[in-house]
Amino acid sequence: MFSEMSLLLRKMVCPHPLPPLFYFASSSVTVDGVIISLCCNSKTKSVALQLAGGQILKYLWESPSVAVEPWKNPGGIPVRFPYPCKQTELAVVGGEECVLGLTDRCRFFINDNEVASNITSFAVYDEFLLLTTHSHTCQCFCLRDASFKTLQASLSSSDVPNGEILRKVERGSRIVTVMPQDTKLVLQMPRGNLEVVHHRALVLAQIRKWLDKLMFKEAFECMRKLRINLNLIHDHNPKVFLENVEDFVKQIDSVNHINLFFTELKEEDVTETMYPLPVPGPERPPRGRNGGKVDLICDAMRAAMESISPHKYLLSILTSHVKKSTPELEVVLQKIHELQGSAPPDPDAVSAEEALKYLLLLVDVNELYDHSLGTYDFDLVLMVAEKSQKDPKEYLPFLNTLKKMETNYQRFTIDKHLKRYEKAIGHLSKCGPEYFPECLNLIKDKNLYNEALKLYPPNSQQYKDVSIAYGEHLLQEHRHEAAGLVFARCGAHEKALDAFLAAGSWQQALCVAAQLSLSQDQLAGLGRVLAGKLVEQRKHSEAATVLEQYTQDYEEAVLLLLEGAAWEEALRLVYKYNRLDIIETNIKPSILEAQKNYMALLDSQTTTFSRHKKRLLVVRELKEQAQQRVHLDDDVAHAQESDLFSETSSVMSGSNMSGKYSHSNSRISARSSKNRRKAERKKHSLKEGSPMEELALLEALAEVVQGAEKLKDEIRCILKVLFLFEFDEQGRELQKAFEDTLQLMERSLPEIWTLRHQQDSATPVLGPTSTANSIMASYQQQKTSAPVLDAELFIPPKINKRTQWKLSLLE
Repeated sequence: MFSEMSLLLRKMVCPHPLPPLFYFASSSVTVDGVIISLCCNSKTKSVALQLAGGQILKYLWESPSVAVEPWKNPGGIPVRFPYPCKQTELAVVGGEECVLGLTDRCRFFINDNEVASNITSFAVYDEFLLLTTHSHTCQCFCLRDASFKTLQASLSSSDVPNGEILRKVERGSRIVTVMPQDTKLVLQMPRGNLEVVHHRALVLAQIRKWLDKLMFKEAFECMRKLRINLNLIHDHNPKVFLENVEDFVKQIDSVNHINLFFTELKEEDVTETMYPLPVPGPERPPRGRNGGKVDLICDAMRAAMESISPHKYLLSILTSHVKKSTPELEVVLQKIHELQGSAPPDPDAVSAEEALKYLLLLVDVNELYDHSLGTYDFDLVLMVAEKSQKDPKEYLPFLNTLKKMETNYQRFTIDKHLKRYEKAIGHLSKCGPEYFPECLNLIKDKNLYNEALKLYPPNSQQYKDVSIAYGEHLLQEHRHEAAGLVFARCGAHEKALDAFLAAGSWQQALCVAAQLSLSQDQLAGLGRVLAGKLVEQRKHSEAATVLEQYTQDYEEAVLLLLEGAAWEEALRLVYKYNRLDIIETNIKPSILEAQKNYMALLDSQTTTFSRHKKRLLVVRELKEQAQQRVHLDDDVAHAQESDLFSETSSVMSGSNMSGKYSHSNSRISARSSKNRRKAERKKHSLKEGSPMEELALLEALAEVVQGAEKLKDEIRCILKVLFLFEFDEQGRELQKAFEDTLQLMERSLPEIWTLRHQQDSATPVLGPTSTANSIMASYQQQKTSAPVLDAELFIPPKINKRTQWKLSLLE
């Protein structure tokens, strides 16, 4: 504390840029008050004075005449601390330079605004503000993107979500200083001893700076010592890392450290999970999904190491192969085998034995043995087996047996032993026709039909045998059409015909029949069988086509067309074969009968629609009356609140007891879960008074509307033939009835599917505005909310007015 009324300050003056001559001149300025603290900012060259009265003065030491003036906030108002601060610092917060102060009562101020009242010490370092609190934590905030409000909110919140910001410290710790150009934070303990910690926020900020400057070695050493996940080296800026991967290898210049980097690689982006930025930074370039990140790094680093010194970095190159998502163990083993057969060019180069020992540390010996066996190189297999703990009695007899086999059969045996069945059948297919039965058995056993068909020429007997086996397999899976295609492709036409008949593929069946050169009678019999199947599938037009063209039974074809309401096609056949008598005997009676059926259908739809609509309005009225009664009873309910809560508690207690009983009988619940799922799939009950009656009515009404919409094309077709045969009265009657039905539905849609009832139906029974009385009343009346799965019921069905179904000739 300064007790004088004037302050003597030294000012450094440099009169000329060159040569760099410096001298000090003394100047003084009078301050009206007692100065109790002084602080300065080395970057902004600002100096702030705190007076005993709380005023903050700015010392203008760079002006021609040294002077002081009040320190003002961004609003132009002079800053004044409400209480004297034992520590003051200058910092740039959110782009504005501010005075920070801490009282002996742990009250922390930014300018004259109190930010927190639980701060025991603080320090400003670079762009960071570090504070210790009464809750025994050390928090670190980046001031570059912070503001007064965000700092206040973070310090007042007991829950700090970002792991970088907060660090637990010993009770009573105080900040002494932060080491410049380092990540060390010096704390003083209550006992007086000093301790050095590395705050995670400072560490990560420094690492990010190093990575931005491509100082990979410094970043790596820091991350290794402080146990920061090494994926950050890549994830901080993947594009820059991959462009400078060779520089990274040269800077690290250690096989062990590079291997450590490889072992920590994972597909996760640590900048989004482990080390997110404490505050949203500038927009980063979009990244693809993390899939393939490890493979990309391994390939890039391996290429860099092979270009720098393949012998020096051999172990790291092997690690890059092993670390890939699909380990390239065969490549690794081949490289080791090549080392064994050649002298090392460098005395310090890794030998094949050392490389194999290292590989056994990365990969399980049994897995490595299997992969070496998969290379078909017995020298390599023996090399791996000798370095493992395997008993020679386990592998030598098997290897000796393999050596005696023909090459392709030997490789087949190895692949089958390793369960690489696709490769196995590839080698066995080269062994000759005598081995084909064994190959076919393996194909059937492992379901390798598609792979096997690629191994044989299409015109070979083996190809046909595999195809027939494949088709029979498809038949067992009830994939009849696919089986027919496979049979037809290999020339097994009889089997193809049976498969197509079972599938109902009448075009394909007739194509195959043509290739079989069936007689006329056989073809006619086949046509009748196909027509019968098509009628079962309600494909009357297709059935008529088969009967007309392949059985010459055009009369039966006409009857099928009339049954399927294909009036115009029936007329075409009648006129084609000049059988006009059928018009009077069959077509006209069928048309009139169909008109009566449509009239009855429309009458039924109109009656059903009106009945459901009327009932829906009644249900909704009852629901509204019940809700009104509940609201009227709420006032009375408040007077009897305790009784209601007591009753509710009793109900809930019973529910809890029931829950315990259900828990003890969980096996019974498990057995009945299938039945419950079946019940959920059932339609809602239309029974009056059922819990979901409103939903059931909406569902039924929607089905009626959708059914009427689907009738438009059929109605137009029959109206045309009614007019054609001068049944104008029946045509007008049908057209009028259908028009009335559609108009009734169109008028009713806004009344049935209203927005208010949609919202009411989606309102849950429970909620912050519910009372005990309303809850109990709602459950008693079983007015539960609509499930999410029934949301589509509240969307009105669409009636397409653009569909032209009316026949203007009948108006």
